[in-house]
Amino acid sequence: MNIKRVSLYFISAPLKQPFITHLETVTEREAIIVEVTDRDGMNGYGEVTAFSSPWYTEETLVTAQHMLKDFLIPALFQYDIADPKELEFIFKRFRRNNMAKSGLEQAIWDLYAKQQGVSLSKLFGGTAKRIPSGAVVSGGVSNKAIQQIEDLHREGYQRYKIKISRTNDTDILRDIRRFFPDIPLMADANSDYTLEDIDHLKALDEFRLLMIEQPLAHDDIAEHSILQQKIKTPICLDESIHSLQDTKGALLMGSCKIINIKMSRVGGWIQAKKIHDLCLDKNIPVWCGGMVEFGVSRAHNIALASLPGFTIPGDISSSARYWEEDIIIPDVKVVNGWISVPEKSGIGFEINEGRLLALTNHKEVYKARD
Repeated sequence: MNIKRVSLYFISAPLKQPFITHLETVTEREAIIVEVTDRDGMNGYGEVTAFSSPWYTEETLVTAQHMLKDFLIPALFQYDIADPKELEFIFKRFRRNNMAKSGLEQAIWDLYAKQQGVSLSKLFGGTAKRIPSGAVVSGGVSNKAIQQIEDLHREGYQRYKIKISRTNDTDILRDIRRFFPDIPLMADANSDYTLEDIDHLKALDEFRLLMIEQPLAHDDIAEHSILQQKIKTPICLDESIHSLQDTKGALLMGSCKIINIKMSRVGGWIQAKKIHDLCLDKNIPVWCGGMVEFGVSRAHNIALASLPGFTIPGDISSSARYWEEDIIIPDVKVVNGWISVPEKSGIGFEINEGRLLALTNHKEVYKARD
């Protein structure tokens, strides 16, 4: 692939509205945009979507910078790779740190697809020309959640995810169902419950949720299998799934009926595709989770969600939901509940270089030896 240079752009931008969970409230989003350049000057782009503090996973942008600078990029430059599939072997000796791996791997796959003159969607076997869009509704008080859903409903979003906790779940879900009795609704618990809450969680069955996402501990698979036997609502695992091996364990134990595939959480395209293929073979629905990301990660997610196993609308919304101006051209847009899958090579979007530079607080460049 003749990779000559890796550039890291450390960017930040305020969200148009806060992203609220019981674990954290995010008002300013930071990320690392990874740019890989070949010897002909062609560029590929990825995005490290770790947060600034370790509330979602143990990774942060600081740890990702460390992994990229001191381990992943030097390991990449040790090999003259012909195919990005080789990255699985190259990175295997480094445990976890999946978001750092994913950002670099995304950029290399984007470059490879551009070199081949094919879209990432087609490269990985995507079949959809457009994907259904879902939206995340921040937790908090019912009236604000209901107003968000009303606004999103007018835009045609096809699935709504509400952030809940044990202190607000029943009230907020009941209020939403009073106004919207039939919308496709799911709840994201971000690990706020334990098995002692089984009776409480059984009571949520009345709200006819599509799923409840990660109700128990963020690193648990076993206890979710007990809970799934006790409640009617399908469990979806998110934070517990970091690899194909985690997915195999969850399916063997009956810990869930749905899997959320976040490319960043599982380490990039290679693992995400393997998890997708396993779930497709086992008839387990999957959907594409979001990370309150900028446009580069969003573009990769659109390509991922075009694969045939993604039968549930993902957390892929319009750029305008979060940003006054995104770092890709054109913006991602939801039209009547759908997002078009680009046919151009690579991620299918151009980089808004002016906007990227305007948001860049710091840049680092690493060059391969000749």
